[in-house]
Amino acid sequence: MKGELIDDYVVVKDQTDGNRLYGKGNYGYPRRGGGVDLDLLEANLLVEIGKLEVFDGDRKLSFEDLFMLSSTMIEDFDILYITYRDIRLGRGLVVKQETGNYDLSVFGAGKRQTNSRPAYMLRAVSERSVLDASESLEGTKETNDRRKNLLYGVVDEEGDVTYYKLHVKDPAGKVFPTDIKGSAEGVLLSDRVFVFDQDQCNFLREYGFFGKMINGAYQLSLAEACYLIGKGRLTVRDIDAKEYDYDDLFDYAAAQQDEFENRLKVYTDLRERGLVVKAGFKYGTHFRVYQDDPDDCHARFLVHAVPYEITKMWPDISRTVRLSGGVKKEILFAMVKGNSVQYLEFEWYKPGLVPGK
Repeated sequence: MKGELIDDYVVVKDQTDGNRLYGKGNYGYPRRGGGVDLDLLEANLLVEIGKLEVFDGDRKLSFEDLFMLSSTMIEDFDILYITYRDIRLGRGLVVKQETGNYDLSVFGAGKRQTNSRPAYMLRAVSERSVLDASESLEGTKETNDRRKNLLYGVVDEEGDVTYYKLHVKDPAGKVFPTDIKGSAEGVLLSDRVFVFDQDQCNFLREYGFFGKMINGAYQLSLAEACYLIGKGRLTVRDIDAKEYDYDDLFDYAAAQQDEFENRLKVYTDLRERGLVVKAGFKYGTHFRVYQDDPDDCHARFLVHAVPYEITKMWPDISRTVRLSGGVKKEILFAMVKGNSVQYLEFEWYKPGLVPGK
């Protein structure tokens, strides 16, 4: 079939061809009086697979001609086209070009543009691009409000596309500090607090699974110690018997650990949600988080505390998400803005595998 290039779209005027493209192939947008308008993504794909010939005046455009021309009209057209092609041909989903904050709208498996609405709003990016986490959080909220999902299609140097589905999460657990009486006394050494009295160690465990027994001594992280001082359940002295109040220990910890203020805000927020929070270093994150007794369940979440305005390179995101998937945990970026914390999950995803999803 024949198409004519007009500005930044291609017109197929023949009514029969237009009906076939739109009604059966889910390509294009119907024209009044018959035929369809094709965006440049659709036109390039149809030329590539041999279903369309595009003319610019009297000159027939090869796929290379049309692709290069499209690249001068649309920023990062190569990234956009690779993603579009992967979803349309590789996954068999209907996908349409978008404007504004999103690049593509994607329909669920088995869905068509004639009888449904898009399930996803997608942003196509290069692996070398920078992710603005706050923009992603707000975009996730916006798409959720529209009853859609936000997807990122990340294109690597070989043209393979990896997809990430984003969720705003509201983690919650079952472990809240009990009303039992008691407190503990700890000694500050280096970057942790030690409690030696056995009864006090038992209290800390019963109070909410705080700390860990290692080599005959009970150890608390600096975040745990600050939290417990704030609750009036712990006093801390250094080896010279100097007592540290909450502010003293906070200042000490902030000098020991990068971004301690954000870490403590996230730790506190998670604890107030009934979650048990432990170190996440071995997983490459700040915290591993349990919804119940850590002796009876596995950690559900891996949580990384970050400023709301943070930017990240996609390879960093990819490594973190792959690791969390390998250990069957959910990776949450805890985004700190003032005194509030919001949680954003990145899920490695294969669109089209689940009908309607």
